[in-house]
Amino acid sequence: MDEMPLIQVKLIENVFTMEQKKQIIERLTNAMVEVEGENMRPVTWVVVEEVASGEWGIGGKALSTADVRALAAGVPVG
Repeated sequence: MDEMPLIQVKLIENVFTMEQKKQIIERLTNAMVEVEGENMRPVTWVVVEEVASGEWGIGGKALSTADVRALAAGVPVG
């Protein structure tokens, strides 16, 4: 097999706990296995990278760790 699945995930730093990141890795691997079959599990790579607070922008606005936490809580950021 020449190509292995690589799933890259970028998150703003200090939003997710280590346990949540482990769940993200596990669930994304499981999703790949559901599509491609169990033989893909040992060769599926998931890379979680954190981006510094304020260095991620959406719609021309930089988002901070606090902004993402507010969004998760249902508080509009603007």
